[in-house]
Amino acid sequence: MLRWYVHQFGQKLVRRRPLEPLKEPESCGAPLNSLDLVILGVGKIMRAAIYILIGKMVKYVTGPAIVICFLVAALFSLLSGFCYAELWARVPRSGSVYLYSYVTMGQLYAFLTGWNLILSLVLGTAILARAWSYIFDSLIGNHISQALQGTFSLYVPHFLAKYPDFLALALVLLFMGLQMLGARDSSLFNKVFTGINILVQSFIIVSGFIKGDLHNWQLTEQDYTLNTSESRGTSRLGPLGSGGFVPFGFDGVLHGVALCFYAFVGFDAIVSRGEEALNPQRSIPLGITFSIFICFLAYFGVSASLTLILPYYQIQPNNPLSQTFLHGGWISARYVLSVGIICALTYRLHSAVFPMSQVIYAMAEDGLLFRGLAQVRAHTGTPIMAIMSSGNLAVMALLFELSDLVDFLSVVTLLAYTPVAFSVLVLRYQPHLKEKTEEEIEMEPEAEGNPLDSVPEAGTSNILKSLWFPTSPTPTQKSGQIVCRCAFLLVLLLTILSLILAQWPSQVLSGDPVLTAVTVLLLLLITGVTIIIWMQPQDPSPLYFKVPALPVLPLVSIFVNIYSMMRMTTGTWALFGIWMVIGFVIYFGYGIQHSLKENNELQPPASTSQT
Repeated sequence: MLRWYVHQFGQKLVRRRPLEPLKEPESCGAPLNSLDLVILGVGKIMRAAIYILIGKMVKYVTGPAIVICFLVAALFSLLSGFCYAELWARVPRSGSVYLYSYVTMGQLYAFLTGWNLILSLVLGTAILARAWSYIFDSLIGNHISQALQGTFSLYVPHFLAKYPDFLALALVLLFMGLQMLGARDSSLFNKVFTGINILVQSFIIVSGFIKGDLHNWQLTEQDYTLNTSESRGTSRLGPLGSGGFVPFGFDGVLHGVALCFYAFVGFDAIVSRGEEALNPQRSIPLGITFSIFICFLAYFGVSASLTLILPYYQIQPNNPLSQTFLHGGWISARYVLSVGIICALTYRLHSAVFPMSQVIYAMAEDGLLFRGLAQVRAHTGTPIMAIMSSGNLAVMALLFELSDLVDFLSVVTLLAYTPVAFSVLVLRYQPHLKEKTEEEIEMEPEAEGNPLDSVPEAGTSNILKSLWFPTSPTPTQKSGQIVCRCAFLLVLLLTILSLILAQWPSQVLSGDPVLTAVTVLLLLLITGVTIIIWMQPQDPSPLYFKVPALPVLPLVSIFVNIYSMMRMTTGTWALFGIWMVIGFVIYFGYGIQHSLKENNELQPPASTSQT
C-alpha cells in the first residue's frame, strides 16, 4: 500500500499536461514574416532601464570593459534563444515557457518554471518603475528623492532601499488599474516606442563619436587623482582609476557578463508568437538572431559612448545619460534624451505588467496556484485577482535598491535559461514524446507503471555496451533513461566545476595541486558523459526548429548559466532561497492536491487496499 502511494506521488510530480487539439485558429491577424518578428523581438528585448543600469555597472563593476560583457552575454543569450525555439517547436501553441514545460517535462518542472517566471516578471516591472522614477526625479532636480530620503532613511533596515519609492509604486498601481479596465498591448505602440528608443540610442552613439575621447579607455590612477577631489576611491572589486580599459580586472568582466544577461531578456516573445509566422523554420531563428544582434549593437554603442565622453569613475550611477551630457555642456540634449527615455520606459512598463498576471492566471487555472487567482471579471474578461496579486508582489520588490533588484533578476533569468536548455538536451533523445503527450490520459498508467519492466535483465558488460553502442537506431525507453540520468549527472558535475572556478580561480590557474586535479577530473568526467549522450539515438521526428550541435550547445549554455549564477552575492541567493521555500510550501501544500491532473488520479487497486 505504501509503495503504491509513493509511486502515485512520484507520478504526480512528472505527469505531463496533454496537448489539446486546436478547435479554432488562435490568431486571426495577418501572418508574421521575419521582419515582423525582428521588430517584435527588438521591442521586447531593448530595455530603456539599461540606461540606468549602465551607470552602476560601469562605475562599480566593469569600467569601459562593459562592451565586452554585452558581447559575451549576447552570444550566450543566443544559445538560450535557440533552446527556447526548439522547446516551442514541440508545443506549437501561443503561450509561455510554463505551458511548454508542463506539456513536455511534467508538473513539478512546470511549477518551478512558472514560479520563477513570475518572479522575473515582477522584478523586471520593479526595475522599470524605479528607472522611470530616477529619471523623472533627475529632471526636476532630485527633490523627490531628497525629501523621501530625509524622511525615511533613518527608519529603513540596511538591506532595503534607502527610502521607499512612492513614485514608482504609484506607476505600478496606475498600470495595474489600466489592465483591470481591459487595456492591452498593441503592435502599433510597440513599433512607435521601439522607434523612439532606437532614435534615443542613435543620438547617444553619434554624440559619443563627436564628443568622445579614446584616452578615457586608457585611464591610469594618476588620471583619477587629477580629475577628482578625493584621494582615492574603491568598489567591491578593487580600487578605482587603474587598469585602463579593464579597471576591475577579469573578475569584473565575468561579474558584468552575469549582470548583462538581463539586457537580452524578451526573445521568448518571438517564440510564443511563432505559430503565427509564415515560415517558422526560418523566421524564428532569424528573428531571435537579428533581434539580439540589433540590441547588442545598441547597448554596445550606448555604453561605449558614455565611457568615451566621460571617465567611467565620474559617471553618475542613477542617471548616467543626463549627467554625462550635462558635463559635456549639452544641456538641451539632456532634457530631450530624458523625455525620450521616459516615453520608452512608460511603454515598456505598460507591456511588462500584462504577462505577469497572465502567468499567475494560467497556473491558478491549472490548480498549481490558488484557484481564486483565476477569477475573471465578466465585463472586461481580465483576471482581476491575478492582476492584484502581481501588483502586490511588485510593490514588495520596490522596497529594494535597483542594483539588488538587478542582481536578483540576473539569477532568476539564468535559472530560467538553464531548465530550457536541459529540456532540449533530454527531450531530443526520448522516444515518441509527442504521441505520448497527446495520449497521456489513456496510456500513462501502463506505459509508466515500471519503466524497467520492458528491459530484459543484463549483465554489467551488456549495460556498459549499451552506453557506448546502442542497439536501436531510434530512441528507446532504455536509451531515453540513459540520457536523462547522464544529463542530471552532467548538471551536478558542471555545478561543482563552476563553483570551483568561481570561488578559487586564482588557485586553479596558479596550479594548486588539489584544485587542479579536481578540475581535470571533472573535465574528464564531463567529456565522457557527454560522449555517452552523443552516442545515443536521437528522435528523428520533424520539428519546426532544432538546436544544432547537440549535445554540445545546450551543455555550453547550461555551464555558462551556472557559472554566472555562482558569481552572485550570498544575499541574492538568500532572497532567492526564501522565494523558493514559499513556492515549495504552496506547491506541496496546495498545488499538488488541486491541480487539474489530480482529477484524473487513479484509485488504489482493490487487492492492494485489502492488504
